[in-house]
Amino acid sequence: MNKIVNFQKPKTKRKPLGNLVWLFIFMVGIFALMGLSNPESYFNIDNFTSMAFQFPEIGIIAIGVMLAMLTGGIDLSMVGTANLAGIIAAMFMVHAIPEDATVGTQAMYVFFAFLIVAAVGLVCGLINGLIISKVGTPPILATLGTMQVFMGIAIIITEGRAVLGFPEFFADIGNGALFGVIPYPLIFFVLITVIMYFVLHKTSFGIKLYMMGTNIHAAEFSGVNTGRMINTSYSISGLLAGIAGFILIARTNQAKADYGTSYTLQSILVAVLGGVNPSGGFGSIGGIVIAVLTLQFLSTGMNMLSLTNVNFLRDFVWGLALVIVMAADYLRNRNKDKKPKQA
Repeated sequence: MNKIVNFQKPKTKRKPLGNLVWLFIFMVGIFALMGLSNPESYFNIDNFTSMAFQFPEIGIIAIGVMLAMLTGGIDLSMVGTANLAGIIAAMFMVHAIPEDATVGTQAMYVFFAFLIVAAVGLVCGLINGLIISKVGTPPILATLGTMQVFMGIAIIITEGRAVLGFPEFFADIGNGALFGVIPYPLIFFVLITVIMYFVLHKTSFGIKLYMMGTNIHAAEFSGVNTGRMINTSYSISGLLAGIAGFILIARTNQAKADYGTSYTLQSILVAVLGGVNPSGGFGSIGGIVIAVLTLQFLSTGMNMLSLTNVNFLRDFVWGLALVIVMAADYLRNRNKDKKPKQA
């Protein structure tokens, strides 16, 4: 006799909207505190424009980290992927674009370069996914290993030197602004934020991803191909890393294997501060946006304080914040588990 199973939509670990409200209040508090410490320089349109150029690549990487975390894993290779993709695209532009190329020709080659970073990012992400899903290697070890591999490949093909000589059209992407007002990197970030919000909350992929992160066994029982989900999520993470690398080399006007070394810690901090559960099953794009803005406000404010060794102090503050947020999240979840369940 066949057993009839009634499938129900699983309950994901969705934390209350109040968490985002508190995070928003915290962001406003940081903004006010940093601004009041140096109001003339901080509350300045040039300073806001400068910040709009700085945080997009970190925000895009943090969204990629969030995707990996939603599966219950993590991606430590995002920066290595970004640098490798950026270097390959940079070498293509330097060697392929003619010196006397018109603006239209330059734009065509830059578009091809964007396709290259997207392809390289996808391949790197897929490699991570296959190592995790097929080999069974824990995500933290798999992506730590591939991070070193990707960085090693980047060092070998560049011989440790920076790649220079981009066309002027490409430099404008990282340092120009639409109508002279809206920085192009910010436009990239907004577009990716909107697309990823739709993917996570309006598609079956997003529903399955939250389901898998909440309870992988229940997801498998419901017919979710968890291996394919891992491969897809890490591939998208790699794609986002490639786009971040594209923005990074356009903003700095050069490509190098060791750029953005602090971005790994920052992106994880943004994800966790934004409410992403490291165990999987919960995270929101809104939280990522608020968290990356909070981090940028804090970083810019600390740079204006004229403190000695400000870079080391900033790393200390970021690391301490990450430990405190993760510890608080662990204690909160443990207390919830101890509460007796009502019949």
